[in-house]
Amino acid sequence: MVKPPTDLKAFTSLLEVMKALRGPDGCPWDKEQTHRTLVPYAIEEAFELAEAIEAGDEAETISELGDVLLQVVLHAEIARQEKRFDVYDVIATLNEKMVRRHPHVFGDVAVSGIDDVWANWKKIKDVEKAGKEKVEAFDIPKNLPALTRSSKIGSKTKGYRFDWENAEQVLMKVEEEIAELKEAIRSGKMDEKEHELGDILFSVAQVARHLKIEPEQALRVANQRFEKRFFKMKEIAEAQGKNFSNLSSDELESLWKQVKLALAKR
Repeated sequence: MVKPPTDLKAFTSLLEVMKALRGPDGCPWDKEQTHRTLVPYAIEEAFELAEAIEAGDEAETISELGDVLLQVVLHAEIARQEKRFDVYDVIATLNEKMVRRHPHVFGDVAVSGIDDVWANWKKIKDVEKAGKEKVEAFDIPKNLPALTRSSKIGSKTKGYRFDWENAEQVLMKVEEEIAELKEAIRSGKMDEKEHELGDILFSVAQVARHLKIEPEQALRVANQRFEKRFFKMKEIAEAQGKNFSNLSSDELESLWKQVKLALAKR
């Protein structure tokens, strides 16, 4: 058993907790995480923080800020164990960047308002980017939902006459990608499975584009439809005095068909 820290407000205590979670006697889940496996959680936590802030829920905002900070510290601990960098390198880089990008605060640059601040910020970022290798990419916002961006990428390549002629042709590509995913699953290699699943999702977004359907909207509606059906299943099971978690696969399938039929009539 690992003894927890006593000063729960100290930043060093958080680092101790993370070292313990990733240590020999730590949590199996935390120990197996990598930078790549944590990406979905980082995105999810950012959205949950935004939701808490927009709801004006202070207690929830505190909790979600903690979850975002957890992501930072966990990534830093993974890198520390790999002897690449640690959380203090992250902090030092951030401090250096903030000082460099705010010469009107930490230097002698004069500004008359927010417009000047933004103009200086852009100039500084342009200088920072000048020394980096330029990577060509489509002029599509990087922060768009991935399915939407996939659809827009397809629209861009269509302008170069690199596209399928119709949705049926794209569906054939989807089937081809599904076959490749099955092969990747048999290989057991996670990077290959991720690669092929990504190809399927990209191809499905192109099907939606050819059908003139916004894939993100279609998926949102599908999510809502699934949730509605799922909780209706639970409602029916509980009304029958059954424990939903203990139902067999056949019982669940029967309930699912019953709910689909009932909701389709509305």
